[in-house]
Amino acid sequence: MSIWNPDNIRDVAESVGIASLHKDVADNLARDVEFRIGQVLEEALKFMRHAKRTTLNIQDVSQALRVLEVEPLYGYEATRPLRFGEASLGPGQPLFYVEDEEVDFEKLINAPLPKVPREISLTAHWLAVEGVQPSIPQNPTTTSTDSSSLLPRGPSANPHLAATSGADNVSVKPLVKHVISKELNLYFDRICIAVLDASNEEYRYAALASLRSDPAIHQLVPYLIQFAAEKITHNSNSLFILTQTLHLLDALLSNPSLYLDPYVGNILPTCMTCLIGRHLGTSSDTPQSVFALRDLACSLILSLIKKYSTSTVSLKPRVARTCLRNFLDLHKPLGTIYGALIGLTKTMGKEGVRQLILPNCALIDARLVKPAANEGDERKKFEADMVIAAFLRALEVLESNTGEIKEGLNGHATQEKREDYVKEKLVASLGEVLGNKVFDFDKQRPEFVEAVLENVKGLPSPGD
Repeated sequence: MSIWNPDNIRDVAESVGIASLHKDVADNLARDVEFRIGQVLEEALKFMRHAKRTTLNIQDVSQALRVLEVEPLYGYEATRPLRFGEASLGPGQPLFYVEDEEVDFEKLINAPLPKVPREISLTAHWLAVEGVQPSIPQNPTTTSTDSSSLLPRGPSANPHLAATSGADNVSVKPLVKHVISKELNLYFDRICIAVLDASNEEYRYAALASLRSDPAIHQLVPYLIQFAAEKITHNSNSLFILTQTLHLLDALLSNPSLYLDPYVGNILPTCMTCLIGRHLGTSSDTPQSVFALRDLACSLILSLIKKYSTSTVSLKPRVARTCLRNFLDLHKPLGTIYGALIGLTKTMGKEGVRQLILPNCALIDARLVKPAANEGDERKKFEADMVIAAFLRALEVLESNTGEIKEGLNGHATQEKREDYVKEKLVASLGEVLGNKVFDFDKQRPEFVEAVLENVKGLPSPGD
């Protein structure tokens, strides 16, 4: 006897327009339906067991239908079992149906409207900056509250990461605490003491030699650069400390085992302070030592540009802009003008001298060099002579690929008229002091004067 009732088969047949269905056909169809249902349930139970469950759900049946290549049913997918209700059509004829949730229409109307969803928007934030994660809502951390002791506190806290994250006052929590071994800590202390030891020259040389060649000090690089920046910032009146600090940076740059590309932006301001600083040393220091410090800083900046200009493309323009700004500031002392002048010459080369220095020579000469050269103060005179020498070295860059001066230059046939013309043109373009200095080289180095004249032809004269 079939479990599936043949009367259900007749009901389905009548619904599709078959009025009379033979009893044997209905019995055979009922047994076939029973077999197909059993086959689907067996496959569905396999999915249930593989999922380590004891409850058969709708997804298991849908997967079984797909395996048996039967089109699955739609509209009954759910994460929880359906609730069926039972109704009786008569004796022995139960009917099962899916219960629908009853909703009070009045409550539905009076219920508040749901919140309008936010519009889709995109924003950017710093996930981490050099391994340090800003503590902002976009960067939740799972670190325990015990690590709050690692937060920077007080005036020594770094404000730059807060600015990059868009917040004014946020605490910064390092993801990994940088731990240095006791040996490296001891090495750092000894190096700092040795470099600034004025009484033991051999001790200083040994420390600098170690920095130039030791390959195992890469962990100390940020600490040494920070040490140099602090010393130069707070000891601008001590030429010895400034000079030794520059030697320390030069030793780090000379070490082939160190990777300094991320720290170039921190080294450059330290060197620029010694190059164009307004007040370096004290009144008791000789002006020769002050200008020697500026020369040392310029050579260090030049080595920075040669070595790291490819990895830091803004390095050379940054130096040039800073030097040009200080070179054109007539309120700056002659020492600053000297540092800016040699910085521009070494950085920009021939084109920089032609386009940036030559057009401003007369202005610098009239406002700064000429008054200082005529004063009775020996220190001022020395500073003026150093600036004049720096100008002459800058003009020497223009000397390449220049022919000899021809007879009858600019229509002046005689030598006397030519000299008057050359002197007048140089004084008009370069100023009285600088023009006369260049004219003094007319007999010894005529090709040098010719090169200067060729490049000042487009400059305005006093009558223009």
